[in-house]
Amino acid sequence: MAKGKLITIEAGDGSGKATQTRALMEHLAKDGYKVMKVEYPDYKSDSSALVKMYLGGEFGQHADDVDAYGASTFFAVDRYASYHLNWKQAYEEGTIILADRYTTSNMVHQAVKLQDPAEREEFLTWLWDFEFGKLKLPVPDVVVYLDMDPAVSDRLISERAAQNADRKKDIHEKDSAYLHRCHEAYNWVADKYGWKKVVCSENGEPRSIEAIHTDVYNAVKSYL
Repeated sequence: MAKGKLITIEAGDGSGKATQTRALMEHLAKDGYKVMKVEYPDYKSDSSALVKMYLGGEFGQHADDVDAYGASTFFAVDRYASYHLNWKQAYEEGTIILADRYTTSNMVHQAVKLQDPAEREEFLTWLWDFEFGKLKLPVPDVVVYLDMDPAVSDRLISERAAQNADRKKDIHEKDSAYLHRCHEAYNWVADKYGWKKVVCSENGEPRSIEAIHTDVYNAVKSYL
């Protein structure tokens, strides 16, 4: 039996990633594909405990308070548990897995902590070997990167926070300068690994959900 496909949707905060992952899942299911959605961090699992502590600021109020390698390990353990407990069997039996974030998020959010280009390259080599080599997690068949203007993302994050006053921002969301650096890193990593880039904003405004979805679907259909 042929394995399924692993499709990863990547984006910075406030880019409509969850919405586009859900829309793609519904479209593929309507097309007759067997499809399953996963998201990271897996906050419903005990495996995300260290991720929650990190993002909650228990190791420091700034992302840089935990180095790239340490933070990456927290997220990798969460993915390892999720893969083995939740979707490995389905994937091996031919199901399409849609991942809302994956190892690809660490490639950006942790690499951005390293300013020296050589150190970034060394980190990315280590991360690839750690998760895909040592932990034997599947390599995505295709990564779709939702490229949203950081200024638009900032506004959408603020609007979301106003609508859900009980939700606390994590240490990444609180630091807009960090998120803007991540946007630059996203574009660099996307070019390095050949991710499919979908432009999500024009003239300071987000494109429609439908228009973005059409581009996302067209980016993945040849990999199915």
